[in-house]
Amino acid sequence: MYMKYSMKLIVLVLTATLICSSCDDFLNMQPTNSANAESAIATPADASVAINGIMRAMSSSSYYGRNFLLYGDAKGGDLTIYAAGRGMDGLYRFDHTPSSGSYSSYWVRGYYCIMQVNNLLENIEKLEASGVDGFSFYKGQALTLRALIYFDLVRLYGLPYNYNKGSYGVPNVIKTLSADAQPTRASVAENYAQIISDLNDGMALLASNKAPQNNYVGYYANVALQARVKLYMEDYDGALAAAKEVIESGKYKPYAPEEWVSSWTKQNASESILEIGMDTESDLGTSSLGFYFIRFKHKTNAMGWFLASNYFLNRLGEDADDVRWGIMDNDEYWVDNNVDRKGACYKYVGSVDFDGDGKETYTAVNIKLIRLSEMYLIAAEAAMHKSTPDKEMASDYLNEIRKRSPNLAPATAATIDDQMILNERSKELYGEGHRFFDMIRMNQTIEFNDDFQGVPVTRREKTIDRTYNKIILPISQDEINANPALEDQQNNGY
Repeated sequence: MYMKYSMKLIVLVLTATLICSSCDDFLNMQPTNSANAESAIATPADASVAINGIMRAMSSSSYYGRNFLLYGDAKGGDLTIYAAGRGMDGLYRFDHTPSSGSYSSYWVRGYYCIMQVNNLLENIEKLEASGVDGFSFYKGQALTLRALIYFDLVRLYGLPYNYNKGSYGVPNVIKTLSADAQPTRASVAENYAQIISDLNDGMALLASNKAPQNNYVGYYANVALQARVKLYMEDYDGALAAAKEVIESGKYKPYAPEEWVSSWTKQNASESILEIGMDTESDLGTSSLGFYFIRFKHKTNAMGWFLASNYFLNRLGEDADDVRWGIMDNDEYWVDNNVDRKGACYKYVGSVDFDGDGKETYTAVNIKLIRLSEMYLIAAEAAMHKSTPDKEMASDYLNEIRKRSPNLAPATAATIDDQMILNERSKELYGEGHRFFDMIRMNQTIEFNDDFQGVPVTRREKTIDRTYNKIILPISQDEINANPALEDQQNNGY
């Protein structure tokens, strides 16, 4: 898809109310053109349906339905592959060029969702200017979603904020564009400024109702996202304040160790701050994230795409009784070599018995996008580095998660360090798309388990750090051809 196509999606004044006809194919609820699009959003009920459509678009296989979460783990060293060519292993091998393996669907899907958000916001602004009210909460949701999408895009295409915030990020498009517009890339710093602005504006609008919003953005989802974003910006005081607000709200409760495994069979359980709802209409089936993590042939058409690396298994293996083993099962290597190796992950099919999360199909499991566990981990890291560091506070937050490893000694002010927190993030958030971004923002060296089955990797070394040019994706050549303004803004090394 072309840059012109993805950006013209923002230009086209389409209704934001969508019905999903397949995992990646969306139809307008009301066929519209530029003449009647203003009537597409006329009431708060219409805005609610529009938000539903945006969330559905985000559940696409090219975004949260599969590929974005795969990106974060396949590139971070916690995953490996048993064989090449099964699908998506280009992420693991960093097999990217502008014309081949660019994974441009991240860009296209991201800007498609942004187009829908911008269209909704502009329609709301027109209605509010004419005296129609009742849209504030939906406007807050839309602003928060735009911040989330931009946060994802700038991490894919821009260098880490704490590494080179003056480098190119992605185009900041917050209004619908003219058909001949050729937007250029903003800086990483400018992207983050827009993200924070949207989050602040959205938070104020969502504050009227602080109840959890199952499968939708609510006040505390906004605050939790602020904690995540500010951690990446190394605004540790801000990250800690936001994480503490969520933790101390009383709206969510950490899973007890005995509840952790079964939590994956439940929708919107006590730790879920934001989930992306997956149902029978949006179910990706054998193309789902769950299918990409389970054992080869454990179900018909299961290919055993990605397995846990030895490095991750050794980390989790520090405690044989860690409750998080309960969502892992033996992988293809065990079948072939009769070696007990629990490298297959079953989070996204509910359980090792394929229980799902209460829907008709076990692959239609909600994506748990922000969990309370992450807030404790953010609070621990932020407390370590805030303007007045407090290691005792940091260890208290970390131990809330470390309880899941009953045989490991609790962290103390004397023993806690960044590596302990990073290891706990790996164990707790495995398969949830964080590891690569964590390693890069914390200036860690990533080692890949290429020797597990000897899969040839030619476009990167066995270890990389954030000086490696391919830690971000190229702008695809198709996008550049459609928008020549981007030609001189290609990422270095491509």
